Amino acid sequence: MKGTQIEKVAYGGWPNCYRLTDGEIELIVTTDVGPRIIHCGFKGGQNFFYQLPEQMGKSGEHQWCMRGGHRLWIAPEIVPDSYALDNGPVKQTLNKNGITLLQPIERETELQKEITVQVSEPGRVMITHRVENAGSAPKEIAPWALSQMAPGGLALTAFPPRFGHDQVLQPSNPLVMWAYTDFSDKRYRFLSRHLAIQQTPANPYPQKIGLFNQHTICAYLLNDQLFVKRTHATNPLHYPDFGTSAQLFVNGDFCELETLGPLVKLEPGTSVAHVEHWSLHRGVSLPELTSDAIDHLLASSK
Repeated sequence: MKGTQIEKVAYGGWPNCYRLTDGEIELIVTTDVGPRIIHCGFKGGQNFFYQLPEQMGKSGEHQWCMRGGHRLWIAPEIVPDSYALDNGPVKQTLNKNGITLLQPIERETELQKEITVQVSEPGRVMITHRVENAGSAPKEIAPWALSQMAPGGLALTAFPPRFGHDQVLQPSNPLVMWAYTDFSDKRYRFLSRHLAIQQTPANPYPQKIGLFNQHTICAYLLNDQLFVKRTHATNPLHYPDFGTSAQLFVNGDFCELETLGPLVKLEPGTSVAHVEHWSLHRGVSLPELTSDAIDHLLASSK
């Protein structure tokens, strides 16, 4: 593979960002705040990620800022732990075909977060999320990777393999609701093997749904381009939020593709990692919203 070019750039009002490109795709990470991946797309093309204009280029705020892009959180979601501030500089370490971003120890949690971005092959990126317990007491947490996607796209995720009633008698996976989940919302499409959610700027009402799939996949179709992220899950009994490895959130501004690692008891001085594999594809289409059509679309992205 041709080597990844990494250069320091100003972006979105922040003077100290880094741009990674393999000539085909490009990602931009922040070091004035974060760790965040604030841009992801084909070189010179659309940004798959949502950005909050009024928070771009700023830092040092005394409250958590959404900003947009891709971030690392901890689950289950509680205040203030999940909303620990990431408004200050991070340390960057360049490596072959990638960069590691290390946040200072969080005052709220005594945890330290790290994101490593590694271009693994053309059009594909490995994102390693790491959380270390730098405090003096154990913490029960799960790593939680959230990608805020630009408006107007279609979010997709897959159920575990389906079988007939006479083949498998036991339940296959949880399908989890939040208190504001409303399945009468027309943005949802429940298919035989997939779930789709359309991001519609005209509908501001938040929706969220979660599920478990050992081969967790989340995708986002934006115009004729597709963003896909995959991760491997183990046992739903070990996962937060009633056993979810994937969660989709949507409101009027953006859509969020979220994957989670298992809950762990993180002893002082130990860390947990959660890995996502990203791929970008262009010139794609979904002629009909059926599981067969989605299977064909996702199969071409492997």
